[in-house]
Formats: sequence, C-alpha cells, structure tokens
Amino acid sequence: VLQQDGTVEAMSMSDYLWRVVAAEMPATFEGEALRSQAVCARTYSLWKMQAKSHEADGADICADSGCCQAYIAPENAAQRWEENAEAYTQKISGAVADTDGQVLTYGGSPIQAVFFSSADGQTADAAEVWGRSLPYLVPVDSPEGEEVPNYHSTVTLTAEEVKSLAAGAGLGCDLSGEPSAWFANLTRTASGRVDSVELGGVSLSGGAARSLFSLRSASFDISLADGAFTFSVTGYGHGVGLSQYGANAMAKAGSGWREILAHYYTGAELQAA
Repeated sequence: VLQQDGTVEAMSMSDYLWRVVAAEMPATFEGEALRSQAVCARTYSLWKMQAKSHEADGADICADSGCCQAYIAPENAAQRWEENAEAYTQKISGAVADTDGQVLTYGGSPIQAVFFSSADGQTADAAEVWGRSLPYLVPVDSPEGEEVPNYHSTVTLTAEEVKSLAAGAGLGCDLSGEPSAWFANLTRTASGRVDSVELGGVSLSGGAARSLFSLRSASFDISLADGAFTFSVTGYGHGVGLSQYGANAMAKAGSGWREILAHYYTGAELQAA
C-alpha cells in the first residue's frame, strides 16, 4: 500500500480492508451493511490492482481516496471512536472476516465496485457520470432518506462569486447580462440528476457544475433571490454503484449483505477469490 508520505507498507488483504472499511463507512452502521462494504472494497481493490496503476511506485494500491479508497490506520480510528474503539474494531474485523475471499464478478472478472454516500432515491447509470456504460452499474431504487445527515444541503453564491468561479475555470461564459438569464436549459438524466445546464451560453455537465460550485451531488435545483443563487442539493457523491446509506437502510429492513450487493450491482455474481 502506497502511503500518503510516499512510503510503501506491506500488509495482508484483510488488514488493508479493515483500514478501508473503517475509513469508508461509519462503524455505527448495521453489520450487514459493513459486510457489503467489505466485499465492495475487496472487489474494487482487485480491480485496481489489475490495472497496475501503482506498479511504478512498487505498490499494488494507494491510501488516497481520490485515487483508490479511503484509508485510516487503526490507531487513528481508535482515537476517533474513543470509548467505542474496542467494539467498533471487532465489528469491522468481523465484517471483513465474515466475507473473506468474496468478490463481485461479471463475466468472471472483478467488477468496478464503486460506491458513494447517499442517493436521491435512485442510483445513477455509469454512462451518466463517466460516459461509459457498464452492465452492472445501472440505475436502481435506493431506500435512504431523511435519516441521512445533510441529506438536503444548500450552497448560496452571489452573482459575483458565480462570475469569479466561471472565470477562474476559464469557461468563457458570457455573464454580462442580468443574472436571471445566466443559467438556462437545465436537463436531467433518467435518474433525476442534472445532465447539463448552460451558464452564460456554455454547456456544463451536471458533474462539472457540481465540481465548479462545490456541491455534494449532481442532484440539484437552482434558484435566484436577492442577487444570489441557491443550489438546493440532495444526496452526496457521484451516485454510481452501492449507496452506503441505502445499504444501511436495506440492512435495517432485514436484507443480508448478499441481497444488498445483488440489488446495487445488477447481474454481478459473488465468487470466492
């Protein structure tokens, strides 16, 4: 594992997965949700390792969530969990051990088992977000809702702030007219996320708008009042694959980890690695 400081640390897959699950999903979640996360993390790890993207570093995978998966050392997790450290440590160890060797496959190969925090009622098609269709990453209903922290969020920006962000990104937008005419032709994907929106005559994808305005997801509405734009956002993350809060909601309703994974990864099969 390539660490953030550039060093490479060797460890077993189970030890690595413990660090990923502890970083990626709240330890307060249901055991079945944590088990589903462990399988996702194992599968995604194998998928990344096959790509050999860190071969030049002398590593299989890295500890950067922007590249591979989130990662936390046990001692740091224990500090975060405080008096619950022992119980949560064992809970996550159990989730990894109970699913030992289990991998999601499609056509016999590990899938790109991506995951995210919470959806606006439905997950997204991979093609909507990344422009590439994958048969196991298609929209499915997701049951999370108001119990999700910050499920609904807002970002408010003045017209000048919007203009500054657009200029900083070099978009070439024409924002010389009235702010009420800046945003136009907002379209949505089949899963309800913003597909595209025009800003000053320049078309932005929902993902690009999300990044430009630091929104929690691409499921948003835009309103203008008193010279400021408000982006009303639902959910958190890219929306593709397993929804972590959706998995927890399914677990609370009685679904096992196998059922959760079958729901979010259409047509994928569980196999022993």
